[in-house]
Amino acid sequence: MAGRGSRLRPHSLTVPKPLIPVAGQPIVHRLVKDIAKVLKQPIDEIAFVLGDPAWFGDEVVSSLQDLARDLGAKASIYRQDKPLGTGHAIMCAGPSLSGPAVIAYADTLIRAEFDLDPNADSVIWTKQVENPQAYGVVKLNANADIVELVEKPETFVSDQAVIGIYYFKEVAVLKEKLQEILDENVMNGGEYQINDGIKRMMADGKVFKTGTVNEWMDCGNKAITIETNQRMLGFLKADGEEQLVATSVKLENSNIIEPCFIGENVLLKNSTVGPYVSIGHDSVVENATIKNSLIQTNTTIKNTNLDHAMVGNHVKYDGKYTSISIGDYSVLE
Repeated sequence: MAGRGSRLRPHSLTVPKPLIPVAGQPIVHRLVKDIAKVLKQPIDEIAFVLGDPAWFGDEVVSSLQDLARDLGAKASIYRQDKPLGTGHAIMCAGPSLSGPAVIAYADTLIRAEFDLDPNADSVIWTKQVENPQAYGVVKLNANADIVELVEKPETFVSDQAVIGIYYFKEVAVLKEKLQEILDENVMNGGEYQINDGIKRMMADGKVFKTGTVNEWMDCGNKAITIETNQRMLGFLKADGEEQLVATSVKLENSNIIEPCFIGENVLLKNSTVGPYVSIGHDSVVENATIKNSLIQTNTTIKNTNLDHAMVGNHVKYDGKYTSISIGDYSVLE
């Protein structure tokens, strides 16, 4: 979680990207819960690798501790002080790297249902894509074992893209290989990469299998995050597991077109909201039409028609623009 999320600015200027809510919950909270569902087994510990304490401060740590506690696990907090790559980030959590473990990048969401292969030393989660040349993909042998990781192949290797979630039956083996990478100063693009550790495991004969997810949703920039919010609301509505509209929502001559997430103590006045809109708690929408948009907490929206908009916390917006992207504590009246 140590990155600054520069592509999601201005929203990531005041809130770390993994904690930006999508469909009513922070990205990393949804990711951890979805992984827990796939694993179908108790989780003892969740280790979070954060950046600078000035950015990932006490409030962030507290929210992650609560997340772990809700899943019956303890939270371990580590820091990556310098952006030296995925392999380096993993090694920052060295004391937690033993036993079976999942490693995941905290800016993606999934929908998946599969059983981990008991014969595999590791599982790399993938998604079938139409344009594999734009991704890192896995190469498989006749036994459907992963034998190579290929970054943005110019010729067809496979259509299974690596999404950044990995399972290791014994993560200490990866730790050993990554320590070799660090000791030998093996860098790609100026960083220490998880792939170099994985390749050394493969060279030792470790068996890698794929776990294919049904849906893979990114939160890299504003447009993609709004799309992810739309898709996640659709999934949650179909599941029926979460109450998406709080009972404290006040409607005055207003309509909600589902699916939408609307938080506690939201006032909708002379407005139509939805479909595919998320609105955080204690917000006000007046004389407005909003669809396909993501609005955070304590925000007031008036006299506008919004579509594919993303609005931060504590914002006041009164205006004619439609597809807006406004960060926290902004006032446009």
